[in-house]
Amino acid sequence: MNRIPNLPPKASTASAVVVGYLLLDDLNAKEQNALGNWLMLAAQVICTNAYFRQLYDSESPSQSSSEKDDENIEIAILTKMVKALNKEIEILKAKVQ
Repeated sequence: MNRIPNLPPKASTASAVVVGYLLLDDLNAKEQNALGNWLMLAAQVICTNAYFRQLYDSESPSQSSSEKDDENIEIAILTKMVKALNKEIEILKAKVQ
């Protein structure tokens, strides 16, 4: 898999601004909103995946009960979030049909 090139932070930020402005030209407000939300969702998936990879990579075999409790709480929260998102998806599907 190709790696992201090492760009200086300012160059990386500037490239994101340029791409963002280029995407505005041919899109109306609804399309801009949809694309922006989609990009934010994709970014959140990447960030969440990276977080969990770091978490699992840094875990030691002797995990404290406090850390296990924290993880169980996080799992419960994420499970609730998934259920809420699935409910929202079903509501949106019903509106579209």
